[in-house]
Amino acid sequence: MGSSAVASWIAHVGFCVLLALGWMSGELRIRGTFIALSSWLAAYIGLSFLSYGPSLFPACVAVIDIALVFVIFKGDVHIT
Repeated sequence: MGSSAVASWIAHVGFCVLLALGWMSGELRIRGTFIALSSWLAAYIGLSFLSYGPSLFPACVAVIDIALVFVIFKGDVHIT
């Protein structure tokens, strides 16, 4: 398993965890969850039509993860 496959798994696990965390904390309601899931589905379907699209899909999932982090944590993530 290469590093790109590991990165893809991390992005997808993070996506699922962030959706669950946002739903349980009340930061994501049905509309926000629908937008995140439809963005994931649009990237999955849309990138399949490009020549290098499937290899760009994990990067799109990572961008959706970043957007979810900003929505759930209000853009203020404390590391310490």
